[in-house]
Amino acid sequence: MLVLLPPSETKRSGGEGHALEFAALSFPVLDEPRRTVVDATCALAADPDAMMRALKLGPRQASEVERNLHLTSSPTMPALDRYTGVLFDALDGPSLDADAREYARERVAVHSALLGLVGAMDPIPAYRLSHDSRLPGIRLKAHWRARVAAALAEHDGLIVDLRSEGYAELGPAPVRPDSVFVRVVSIDGGGRRRALNHFNKKAKGLFARALLEARPTLATRTDLLDWARTAGFRLDAGHSRPGAPDELDLVA
Repeated sequence: MLVLLPPSETKRSGGEGHALEFAALSFPVLDEPRRTVVDATCALAADPDAMMRALKLGPRQASEVERNLHLTSSPTMPALDRYTGVLFDALDGPSLDADAREYARERVAVHSALLGLVGAMDPIPAYRLSHDSRLPGIRLKAHWRARVAAALAEHDGLIVDLRSEGYAELGPAPVRPDSVFVRVVSIDGGGRRRALNHFNKKAKGLFARALLEARPTLATRTDLLDWARTAGFRLDAGHSRPGAPDELDLVA
């Protein structure tokens, strides 16, 4: 099983790991496109005003430019610990025990606009780049889409896609029976389903944490549905779209 998480705009500062090393990252097939984006981001950060425009930042967020300027020399920490925000606060990676973190190392990836897919325990620096950021000469969707999709297609087994739609567009999961996209919904008094925003992220974080704590062996979509039910989550068949992975509704 491979669980795909979106990144977060907010990240912890600092770290105790060595500076960014591409050889230390999972999915080595992505090393070349990673270098291209990192180089372009560092170069743009040398012009703070241009970087702030590209990232749509305000004056109080100027420190984000400094992060990008020092991408290749700043300390690193595991991706699962680097990201903060609603989803990652609910997941709370730093509080997981050693067995759960090892399970995450083997089965969880975060989709970064800067580095493509990275393993949950891969050492990464603090940075600021989003799926819709603009870099000179690079359209991130065109740059990543086919490469990330090909890397995901190489995975032999269940794929549980918890990414946002924006990041799913940056590298679609394969369309096959053991690949599912999870959407968080609520159900009103009339039985109508409505997609959630803030609580969408929290629900995904709690769902991912439950997986890491339980450490189930899941090989198929049916296995996932059965585990979710026993773990107290309501996971229903969703509305599949042509040419996209099957959707499941996580009812929050």
